[in-house]
Amino acid sequence: MSWEPDRLDDQGRLADGDPSGMLRAVAASAAQVRTSHRAAREAGLGSLAKGGRPRSIVVAGMGGSGIAGDILNAVCGHGVPLPIVTVRSYRLPGWVGGTDLVIAVSCSGKTEETLAVAMEAVRRGCRLLVLGAPDSPLHAVARQAGAAFVPVVTRGQPRTAVWALSVPLVVAAAELGLIQVDDEVFEATAECLEDVAHRCRPTSESFINPGKSLAMELAETVPMIWGSSSPAAVAAYRWACQLNENGKYPAIWGEIPEANHNQVVAFDGPLARRDIFADEAGRSLRLFVLRDVDEHPQVIRRREASVRLAEDRGVPVTQIVAEGLHPLERLATLIELGDYASTYLAIGYGVDPTPVSAITELKARISH
Repeated sequence: MSWEPDRLDDQGRLADGDPSGMLRAVAASAAQVRTSHRAAREAGLGSLAKGGRPRSIVVAGMGGSGIAGDILNAVCGHGVPLPIVTVRSYRLPGWVGGTDLVIAVSCSGKTEETLAVAMEAVRRGCRLLVLGAPDSPLHAVARQAGAAFVPVVTRGQPRTAVWALSVPLVVAAAELGLIQVDDEVFEATAECLEDVAHRCRPTSESFINPGKSLAMELAETVPMIWGSSSPAAVAAYRWACQLNENGKYPAIWGEIPEANHNQVVAFDGPLARRDIFADEAGRSLRLFVLRDVDEHPQVIRRREASVRLAEDRGVPVTQIVAEGLHPLERLATLIELGDYASTYLAIGYGVDPTPVSAITELKARISH
């Protein structure tokens, strides 16, 4: 598979390269925010606060569902008066009990790890909130336990439902008094997503299209993606996951300052410099820094020093600044841009961004 950037501005080849409509799914993010916000309101999540504030919130989910817990934690921020933990496995931590709220998130409602955790939460007497497909096995667990349930209706891959799965969690946190989020914040977030979608639309040419331009910078590199705040780090993780799933492409993600204690050493490694005299061009490292307006003063110094260090060693750097006022808005703009870039990257390589055949094959092997 070779990189052909001309595919990105050829409308016929763009359409042929995206037969399942991943670009359309990404463009629907704003509508997803509005729909999921309404669904969460209709689910009556105020009942979660009847027993008082929980000791902790444990979000159980895998892949595109699990990131909902990370988004919740990032939006609530460092001032939240309880821990928010995401569990990506078959078991709850041993300390989780009746005073904790477990939120089970599965787009399909069939994810075996999430089902196992939800049933364990019921056995332990935890408060439970469930998000998933109606009439799914996970919905059945919610019915049997008398737990709150928010239906998730989507036709695409679970990773395209990030806002359908995340927005209800933010609504739940607001009902518990953990964060101040009103209807205007959700509408502003939807408008931010619409703005990114307009700028990244397929008919917009590469030289003015930030999604296509970013895909061209990602191509033929080993991307190292760093976030400079908790929301930006979640976006960095999402970028890496989307590059993996949409682009079938490797990526490394990290957060400043932690990345300064390990990943930064890669700037001195064999992928840091491209040998222009080599017989065959090889992929070289490129640093992508996702920036936020809410950065610790020392993180600002570390970010600036990291960029200089990379450039001094011949590692190209791309910096992306989050847009918007509320953390949810800023996180949404970074995620949407990465979703577009990973999709355009796949199409530029002649890869269908939608299928995840390796995951399907792995599940089949496990089932045997």
